Amino acid sequence: MKKTVLAMAIVACALMVSAYTYAESKEYRVGCLFDKTGSAAWLGEPQWGTAKMIEKEINDAGGINGHKLILEMEDSQGENNVAKEKVKKLISKKVCAIVGPSRTGTTMTIIDDMNNAQIPLLSCASAEDITKPVADRKWIFKTAPHDSDAVRKIYDHLKEKGITDIGIITGTSAFGAAGRTQMKGLAKEYGINILADETYNPNDTDMTPQLVKIRNANVKALINWDIVPAQSIVPKNMKQLKIEIPLYQSHGFANIKYAEAAGAAAEGTIFPAGRIMAADTLADANPQKAVLMKYKKEYETKHKDNVSTFGGHAYDSLWLVINALKAVGDDPAKIRDYLEKTEFSGIGGLFKYSAQDHCGLDKNAFELLTVKDGKFVVFGK
Repeated sequence: MKKTVLAMAIVACALMVSAYTYAESKEYRVGCLFDKTGSAAWLGEPQWGTAKMIEKEINDAGGINGHKLILEMEDSQGENNVAKEKVKKLISKKVCAIVGPSRTGTTMTIIDDMNNAQIPLLSCASAEDITKPVADRKWIFKTAPHDSDAVRKIYDHLKEKGITDIGIITGTSAFGAAGRTQMKGLAKEYGINILADETYNPNDTDMTPQLVKIRNANVKALINWDIVPAQSIVPKNMKQLKIEIPLYQSHGFANIKYAEAAGAAAEGTIFPAGRIMAADTLADANPQKAVLMKYKKEYETKHKDNVSTFGGHAYDSLWLVINALKAVGDDPAKIRDYLEKTEFSGIGGLFKYSAQDHCGLDKNAFELLTVKDGKFVVFGK
């Protein structure tokens, strides 16, 4: 009898140890959906690389409270239908949150899927509509500042310079269309007159016809808004046409590869961007400088490539999820509730999420930058 009781006790202990071991070794699965290939790969590639870098860092340090971090990586290819397919795949893998997508269009495509699945999404895209109205976006957060705040940053500068008559040229992508809406909607508030309003398709390679119309409208500055290679083409076409007015670009220009592709034509281009793009030109007293330089050094050492704003959005999104996992575990509802009360100092700025604000940033997240000698520097330096 005693032997039987002892045997049962040993079995019970073994089961308890087994259960404990399972609990401690359970993997935390987070989905990542980036445009690694396709027309928006310049956004998605640094996001993919950043996410993999963080995954290794976390697991090399022992995981999250003893749990291994597994990133389920998917490439949306910059296509809405592919994003829809891939997000369903990630949801089926029972991820606790999803980081991405890279673009506004692909993000908007999957919002209903995420709300229905009740899994938090931390988008790396910019359009204000991604998180507004919050009542309809309960599970949706983002780490890129609002496109409306990027417009405000540009309009503030135009106002300082006394420039009121401008032209705008925008892509027909979701990002470009959203920016066009914001520029037109905020113009009256700033006393801006939009005398020319031209558009281009994502695959267009020559904007000369549109730029001739803009020149003929006698504008005093031009704003170009999209994330496609047109950001490099527009300044080159302007140089060819000898259009010598200030060129402003959206925050989507914040990848040095765009400036490199435009060459000398990019010199003097002005654009709002996260401070990561000119981190080494910031004052040492800037409260963001330490975290920016740490990420810049780690990314550029690992990938032998320049850091970008877009990779920074992935950095912030993933660390927000990791911090939530540390605090509340991998229950999606608990992660969502944790995020909504979070303050976080990241690459994009100081985030202050709330039940009314799932972006957590304002126009102060932007620094006004320019291209000088082929590099991004803080404007005026």
